[in-house]
Amino acid sequence: MDENETLHRAAEKRLKDQSGFWRLLGIFAIVWLILTAVWWMAGGGYFWPAWAIFGMGIALAFAGWGAFGPRQKMPSEQRIQDEMRKFT
Repeated sequence: MDENETLHRAAEKRLKDQSGFWRLLGIFAIVWLILTAVWWMAGGGYFWPAWAIFGMGIALAFAGWGAFGPRQKMPSEQRIQDEMRKFT
């Protein structure tokens, strides 16, 4: 695999991760709205959906870091070849 193909795959993976992040954000927003509506229809009081929003927010932060955070340095061809030899 040449360096151009490696970069292409890395860019493709990053774009897929970013797309997945936006999809996850949309799903979480819908869930947050549903939970808040249930809380409101139940009469309000203690805002218990905050716990679910907090937990999903942590997951969303990690997904965002993976999709938009700093890029990892590409391994050298020598390291790739060394790793491939471990499987033979």
